[in-house]
Parts: sequence; structure tokens; C-alpha cells
Amino acid sequence: MPTLVPIALFSGGLCLILYFADRLVRGAVGTSVGFGVSPFLISVIFIGFDPENLAVGAAGSFEGAAGIALGSIIGSAMVAIALAFGITALVVPMTFATVPWPVLAVPVLAVLLLGLLSWDGQLSRTDGMILLLGFVLSIASLALLSKRDLDIKPTGEVAEALETAASRSKWKSFGLLVLSMAALVVGSEMLVAGATTIIAGLGLSETVFGMTILAFLISIEELARELPAAWRGRPEITFGNVVGSILAFFLFNAGLIALVRPVAVDEQVLQFYLPVCFGTVVLVSVLMMTKQVTRWAGGLLVLLYGVFVAGGYFG
Repeated sequence: MPTLVPIALFSGGLCLILYFADRLVRGAVGTSVGFGVSPFLISVIFIGFDPENLAVGAAGSFEGAAGIALGSIIGSAMVAIALAFGITALVVPMTFATVPWPVLAVPVLAVLLLGLLSWDGQLSRTDGMILLLGFVLSIASLALLSKRDLDIKPTGEVAEALETAASRSKWKSFGLLVLSMAALVVGSEMLVAGATTIIAGLGLSETVFGMTILAFLISIEELARELPAAWRGRPEITFGNVVGSILAFFLFNAGLIALVRPVAVDEQVLQFYLPVCFGTVVLVSVLMMTKQVTRWAGGLLVLLYGVFVAGGYFG
């Protein structure tokens, strides 16, 4: 069994990451507002932004822990699009007035792009640059669509940060940004160091641990973002978080993680985890085309998350 030291490292690192991830967004948004960047542009840039996932993935890549790096992308995406979105639909069935098909195509293409680039068994630095370019093009396309009455609304930490940005000076926000970045780096290194020992003690593969346990711990807050918006009758914000998370995880985060260090993609990822995730994204898009996500659909999404988790352990 793992000793107390790696458990303490893992727990301490996780706490640092979760605590300062929110403050990193507040610092970044506050700094942007302070230096005159428009709230709309901030919303577009930070849509779905999850610094905790990026920090963990980058640290995993730097330390050569490919399973942790990929878990922060694929596993975390499944928490957002299957578990959190599914539970939200179980509690509050969602109905949408309009669902433009180009918006539904963007996340499907994002997952497909990462799958194609990783098909040779590695995400190279060149692949990382392609993914980042894909992120820029995706955000640009969403911004263009917004001019056709598809609003891009800030959610989660970004919305809260915009509300309080005016009351904080730009230099105080900048200081918070720098402090939070440093804390995320330290916390991520602690978490990865502890995780590698815990993985060995539990007898799990690095990939299974990264895709399930670690992804769940760093991404379960997606439920806290999606459910309240649907409860308040704003399902478009809930779905916006789903789209934003997919773009952030599969394009922005994956691109930066691959630039830090090329990431090996094993057969379990290519043959199971990525196909299940891609199928889930397609299913969500199909459900959205009907302009409603019912309770049975939510139950199906939660079931898919269960298959995703169980398949790694028993496959």
C-alpha cells in the first residue's frame, strides 16, 4: 500500500491546484480588464478554461507520465460531457430554443483532430502546434457565429471574476496571477510525484489512474458549473461549458502539453478511451440537434461514463 508521504504529496498538491486555479482565472481576468481588454474578448479567450487540468497535464508531460497527461485531457472531458452533463439532465431536463449545427460540429472536430494526430502513437510538438492552431480557429469561428446571434457568455470562474474585476486594481490582479501560477506549478509537481508512487502501490496502470481517479478529482467541479445554470433556466450556459471544456482540453491544453514534451499514446487510449470519448461527444451533438436533453438521455450519458471508467479497469 502507498505510504503516507506520497499520499500527503498528492493531497497537498491537489489542494493547491484546486484552490489557486480559481484565483488564477480571477487574476488573469482582472489583469485583462485592468489593461482595457473587452469583457466579450475575455469570455471568448477563457471559454471552458481549466487551469487545473492544464497544470496537471503539463506536469505529467514534463515528468514523462503520459497516462496522467492524457487523463487530464480525455478523462477530464468525460467528466464534463458525460458525468456532469448527464447528472444535470437527470436533475433538470434541458430544452433549447435554437441549436446551430456549426456549433455542434466544432467539438466533434476537435476530438477527431486529436485522435488523428495521435494515431501514430505520439503527440509530437508539431502536433501540439497544430492543436493550438485548431484552438485559435475554433474560437474565431465561435466569435464569428456570435455575430449571428449566437452569444458567447462567460461562465464559472470567468463570470464571477468579471463581476469583481472592477473592484480590484490591475496590479493587484497581476500579483494574484503570478502567485497563482507559481502555486499551480508547485502543486502540480507535488501531485505527479505523489501519484506515481500511489499508482505503483495500488497496482493500477498510469493510464487507468489518470483517466479515472485523477481526472475525476480535478474535474468534478464541472458539475458545480453546469447544474446551477440549468437549474436557473439557462441550459445554453450549461452546454456552453461543455463546448468550452472540449475545446480547452483537446486543443488548447493538449497543444501546450505536447509542446512541453511529446506524449506517448498507448493502445488502450487509441482503442478504448478515445473512441468512447469521441462517441460520447457525437451522442451529445445528436441529442442537442433534437433541442432537448431528457432524463433518459442524461441517464444514458452517466451510463457511458460508467462504461468509460469500468472498461479501463476490466479491459
